[in-house]
Amino acid sequence: MTSARTITAPPVAPDRPATFRDVFAVAEFRVIFASYGVFLIGETVKMLALSVLVYERTGSGLVAALAYVTGFLPHAFGGVFLLALADRWPPRAVIVGYELVRLALVAVLAVGVLPPAGMLGLVFVVGLFGPVSSAARTALLPEILHGDAYVLGRSLLTVASGGTQVVGFAVGGLLLGVVGPYGALWLTAATCALSALLVRAGLRARPGRNRSAPARPDGTGPTGPARTGAVRETWRGNRELLADRRIRGLLLAQWLPGSMLVGAEAVAVPYAAGLGPGASAGVLLMAGAFGMLVGDLVVGRFVPPAARERLSPWLALLLGVPVLGFLFRPGLVVAALLFAVAAAGFAYQLGLARRFLDAVPESRRGQAFGLTSTGLMTAQGLAAAGGGAVTEVTGPAVAMALAGVASLAATGALWRVLTPEPSPDRPD
Repeated sequence: MTSARTITAPPVAPDRPATFRDVFAVAEFRVIFASYGVFLIGETVKMLALSVLVYERTGSGLVAALAYVTGFLPHAFGGVFLLALADRWPPRAVIVGYELVRLALVAVLAVGVLPPAGMLGLVFVVGLFGPVSSAARTALLPEILHGDAYVLGRSLLTVASGGTQVVGFAVGGLLLGVVGPYGALWLTAATCALSALLVRAGLRARPGRNRSAPARPDGTGPTGPARTGAVRETWRGNRELLADRRIRGLLLAQWLPGSMLVGAEAVAVPYAAGLGPGASAGVLLMAGAFGMLVGDLVVGRFVPPAARERLSPWLALLLGVPVLGFLFRPGLVVAALLFAVAAAGFAYQLGLARRFLDAVPESRRGQAFGLTSTGLMTAQGLAAAGGGAVTEVTGPAVAMALAGVASLAATGALWRVLTPEPSPDRPD
């Protein structure tokens, strides 16, 4: 493995986009990228195996569905109660520690000693620390990648997220057929160990960003601000971030326009079912994933930084406009094209990355990135539930179009936030 001593990206001219070579030249980014991909593949296989295992033992489709979403639900709770740990603890220790805890969890599941309720409960508890690890990983990027290399690095992690989850589904389905759910869980344990090893060997040790001192009995700190409990500190940090008008606007801009599109994706199955026996919702969802990956790659790699920020509101419009076409109930091919074009608009978030990083205090950086992820997952869940509810009244085609209207309304309301302010020290 290449030494992790080279920890920063080479200088990138501010008026040109960074290249893949610029980003992957940094050894620590290669470690983060590889370990994140291994983590996502293992996590996807784990949730598939757990869902199958629970269904085999209970025979309940509802419980099997709960087993699958149990891996995601803790993110909302962890984001509310524990995010302060992402800045308080050393980031390498946070990431490695979470991988080792996941390793222990998967080993317990693979042994098969717990009843289904115990399995779901254990997965939920361990998952509470998932947002902390994710926030610690994301907050490392601006420390090892500078300027536009940071934005491209964020884009590459998004690409890795979509691509490796697709690989995870394919690998998971194959493993379940060959070695069964218990065997798939043991192989997932190997991915946990590999990810932990990569991070431990490839990232250098760094202290926590928010190194507040332990509190005395009277509540004061001997050398600085007193350290409070993680829950109280998380609540206080979230309140401080949301109280800042600039940060609050950028958070809403990252949460709302894209999340509304998820309301359309959530009803892809009933829409495809209405097209006839040859139609598949999987085609629509894969088209959306492909469009998002292409949009991130093109905008992140080939659009200059200043132009990328100016394009943000227009790319956000792209999320909502294509899905208005579902009012005309297009066939599968046209519907897939509409999904792909709309999902390419997710690249609007790349134009907000630098501005958000500049707005957030360094001592709260991990918590800010964690709050972004938590709010995004919550907004997407609510949008998906809303899309399903509207479908019961209007049908899937109208519900999809209404999701586009909601996205356009959010973009319009946040237009001033999405549009960068002119800055004399940045090239136009």
